[in-house]
Amino acid sequence: MAYSAKIGPSILSSDLSCLGSECVRMMECGADYLHLDVMDGHFVPNITFGHPMVECLRKSVGQDPFFDMHMMVSRPEQWVKPMAAAGANQYTFHLEATTNPGNLIKEIKESGMKVGLAIKPGTTVEELAPWANHIDMALVMTVEPGFGGQKFMEDMMPKVSWLRSQFPSLDIEVDGGVGPDSIHKCAEAGANMIVSGSAVIGSDDPRSVIGLLRTVVAEAIQKRSLDR
Repeated sequence: MAYSAKIGPSILSSDLSCLGSECVRMMECGADYLHLDVMDGHFVPNITFGHPMVECLRKSVGQDPFFDMHMMVSRPEQWVKPMAAAGANQYTFHLEATTNPGNLIKEIKESGMKVGLAIKPGTTVEELAPWANHIDMALVMTVEPGFGGQKFMEDMMPKVSWLRSQFPSLDIEVDGGVGPDSIHKCAEAGANMIVSGSAVIGSDDPRSVIGLLRTVVAEAIQKRSLDR
């Protein structure tokens, strides 16, 4: 069982006018990685930022923070090389956005990044399964991608449980409406990488929220290993 509890604040929830200092603040508060939402206005209705911003952030915050790029874009193949050059560590693309996941996975690995594969709420986990042994992380969306501040969809948890039972050492990420109120359900289902936006960044005490989320997940991992 190689996976561990990791908390990744979603920096789109922060003050975008001072993104560099917000990233540093999150790392100082104990974040394990940073989750960066890239939206192109096609795959999802919103537009956020692209590789030039990532390159500037990397220069600003240094080499340490792990950048998990959540690519909510309609042509994920187009941005692999630019994101790798900009300093991204993991390229998480949507299964729904490509007709050739195998080729894209290969391209991402060859560019030196880790591979994440995301599915929207309407996509079955069985559609992701054939690729699970070829990726570093599976992302189960717990809201419809494209907007922050949505309500956590508890009915996505069976997807997480199924993935954890079938692929015991896979990193499994949840993203959308996750915070202290929903973390227990995510942890019990088997998620170990937790994306949290407003619950962490909007908190008066992000350090304690990150600590709480990590503790709940770590305890669930420990319990699972004892139960086996």
